[in-house]
Amino acid sequence: MLAAAIPAAAAQAVATLQQVVAQVDRGQFAQAEAAIAQALADRRLPQAQRERLEFERERMRRIRLDFGLDAEQAKARIRNAIPDLREDEFAAWDAAGLIEHLDIDGQRRYFNRAPSNLFRLSPAAAARRAPPVRPLRSGPYETLNPHHREVIEAARDSASTSLAPRRLRVTQSLTVHADAVPAGETVRAWIPYPRAIPGQQEDIRWVGSVPAGGEPAAEDALQRTAYLQAPAVAGRPTKFSISYELTVYARHFDIDPDKVVPAPASAGLAPYLQPRPPHVVFTPALREFSRQVVGDETNPYRIARKLFAAVDRIPWAGAREYSTLSNISDYALHAGHADCGQQTLLLIALLRMNGIPARWQSGWTFSDDAVGYDNMHDWGWMYLAPYGWVPMDVTTGALDSDDPALRDFYFGGLDAYRIAFNDDWTQPLVPAKRFFRSETVDSQRGEAEWRGGNLYFDQWDYDFDWRMLPPGDRH
Repeated sequence: MLAAAIPAAAAQAVATLQQVVAQVDRGQFAQAEAAIAQALADRRLPQAQRERLEFERERMRRIRLDFGLDAEQAKARIRNAIPDLREDEFAAWDAAGLIEHLDIDGQRRYFNRAPSNLFRLSPAAAARRAPPVRPLRSGPYETLNPHHREVIEAARDSASTSLAPRRLRVTQSLTVHADAVPAGETVRAWIPYPRAIPGQQEDIRWVGSVPAGGEPAAEDALQRTAYLQAPAVAGRPTKFSISYELTVYARHFDIDPDKVVPAPASAGLAPYLQPRPPHVVFTPALREFSRQVVGDETNPYRIARKLFAAVDRIPWAGAREYSTLSNISDYALHAGHADCGQQTLLLIALLRMNGIPARWQSGWTFSDDAVGYDNMHDWGWMYLAPYGWVPMDVTTGALDSDDPALRDFYFGGLDAYRIAFNDDWTQPLVPAKRFFRSETVDSQRGEAEWRGGNLYFDQWDYDFDWRMLPPGDRH
C-alpha cells in the first residue's frame, strides 16, 4: 500500500505545482499560498516538488518587489515627463497593456519600470513628454556604427570569420550591503568570468581578485564564474571583485541563402532542436505565430530570416526579473514588449520548432565610442548547414542601411564589443549554490549567499569596469 501511495502522492504534487504556478502567474497569491502550505504539510511530498513549491513562495515575494507601484505612484512617475497627464490617458494606456500591471489578490500593482517603458511602447505617450525631451538611451551598436563597416571591410579582405580584435581589461565587482549578513558570518560570492571560445574570445588572463584567492570555474562550465568568500564585518559592506584581460573578435559569416540546406540529423545537434521547459515550450500559440510568419517557406535561411524579423518587431522594454516568469518565451510572445533575453529565448523556441538548431549566449556589452557605456546583453547562435553555427542578435536586429551586409550585420555576425560569460541558460554554478539563485536563467551580475540563505538583488550592488588596451598590449 505504501509503495502505491508514493507514486500517487508524486502525481498529486505535480498537479499541485502546475496549479500553483498558474495561480502565481494570475496574481492569485492567497490561493497559491494556501495550496503551497497544504502540500508542504504532507510528509510524503517528494523533495524535488517541495523545493519547487518553496520557490513559488519565493517567486511571489520577488514579484511583489518588481510590482512595487500602486496607481497613484505610477501616475506620479509618468507625470515627471507629462506634468498634465489626464486620467483618461492613463486609463487608456493601462487598458491597452502599455503600463504593465498585475492584479495581485484583486489589487492592481504596476511594474516598477512600466512608467519609463511606456515611452518606448507608445508613440502617443512619447509625443506628450514635456521639454526638454531626453532621447531614450540605446547602445552605440544598436544603430549603424563605423565599427560595423570596419568589420564588413575586413571580411571582404580576409577569408577569416574572426575579425577586428579588441583587447581589454575588466574588473567586475559585487558589493553586499553593510549588515545584510550578521558580523562574522561567511559571505559566498560568484562573479561571471569568461570562457575561452575559439575565434570569439581568446587569450584570457586572470589578473587577480579581492579578496585574493578567487577560484575560476573550469573552462567547460557553461555559466562560468569565479568563486570568492569573505567574512561580514559589522557596519561595513562586503566587497568582492575579479580582474582579467582578454581579446574579443568580431564575427562575420558570408552566407549564400541558396546554399543553405536542412541541418543534418546528429546527436550533437539534437538537443538544440528540442523544447526545454519551462522557458522553451512549443505551445499552441507559438505554433500559430510560427505558421503565420513562416507560411510555405522551406529554405532554412529564409525561415530564420522571417522569424528574426518578426521577433525584431517586438519593442524592447525594461524587463521583469527572469526568475519571476514561468515561461519567458511565452511572455515575450504575449506581453507586447520584451528585452534581449526574452526576445532571444522566443527566437530560439521558434527556430527549434522549425527544425533549425539554436542555442543561447549572453554576457556584457561595452564601447570605446561612448564614454561609460556598458550593459548586460543576451544573444544567440543558430545552425545553418553547410556553414555551421552562426551568431544572431535579434534585439539589435536589422540596421538602417541599404547595404545588405550592413543591414543584416547581426544575422550571422557580432561586433567585437561583447564578452560572453554564458553558453547556455540555467546551468549550475561552481561550487554549487546552496540556496535559490537570484537569477535563475542568466548569469551576468553575479550571485551571493550566506548560511542563512540567498542574498537577493536588493541586498547587494554590482559594477562592471573596463578599459581598452592598445593593440598588442598584454600586461
